Amino acid sequence: MAANRDLPSLGAGLLEEPQLTAALKMLELTVRRKLDGVLQGEHLGLIPGPGSEPGEARTYQPGDDVRRMEWSVTARTTQPHVRQMIADRELETWLVVDASASLDFGTVGCTKRDLAVAAAAAIVHLTTGGGNRHGALVVTGDDVVRVPARAGRAHAQNLLKAIATTHRSAPGVRGDLKAGIEALRRPQRRRGLAVVISDFLGPIDWERSLRAIGAHHELLGVEVLDPRDLELPAIGEVTLADAESGEIHDVTVTEDLQRDFAAAARAHQQRVHRTLRSCGGATLSLRTDREWITDTVKFIAQRRRGLAAGVG
Repeated sequence: MAANRDLPSLGAGLLEEPQLTAALKMLELTVRRKLDGVLQGEHLGLIPGPGSEPGEARTYQPGDDVRRMEWSVTARTTQPHVRQMIADRELETWLVVDASASLDFGTVGCTKRDLAVAAAAAIVHLTTGGGNRHGALVVTGDDVVRVPARAGRAHAQNLLKAIATTHRSAPGVRGDLKAGIEALRRPQRRRGLAVVISDFLGPIDWERSLRAIGAHHELLGVEVLDPRDLELPAIGEVTLADAESGEIHDVTVTEDLQRDFAAAARAHQQRVHRTLRSCGGATLSLRTDREWITDTVKFIAQRRRGLAAGVG
């Protein structure tokens, strides 16, 4: 699959204001052009239709969704009842975005940070309208940048700009995804959609915090990776640098090292996916060497098919 040739480079926050504004507008046009007409419906297909809060039970009528059967009332009255949903059309979406140093890495044509901003733009576009609000928590490792939840296109652009321009932490400071998830957890916010965007390469110390989020919100994890996160090329002698700790190592890439690295990377990725599932979230995997729009469309289509079948 082709790499992300049409994804504008945001320069890890190094672009001048006019250039950044132009790049974000180009990204918005790309998202709108490639998603509109392909995907229709509400809220990424992750929010259950026109309402999200349980209301009163009423008698079942032909055509009602059987997944909303109220079995306790049905047993008590001996007549089928369904649970009505209170309309909640103003969706609040919160993005927790990993902006640690490891995101400023890419070997194919864009960085993982560019991909994270693109994913955020797609989420915002697909959940815009009807007074829906968007907020963000951008995590660097030594700071959490907060963007309050508000509605409107201008606010959405400012939110994406904040994600693109938040500077990485000081040298030697590792990312702290748990801090961002905790910041979303407290204070408790109204039920909505919570999206965590990260390469998830650090320690999985955020499971308990994310489980609490998943108990209250619809949850989505967006994994952004570069192929070098998963496998090493056969390049012999090479100097490797840890983007977050600053440590530098000279290594020789042998077949054994390639095999061990790939196995360890695969095991970590599988553990991340299992952890997200256990917290009630789905995982959208994006890569710098794949067409992120195509992968996003496939993911949403699969989610919607699952919801229609009563699996989601």
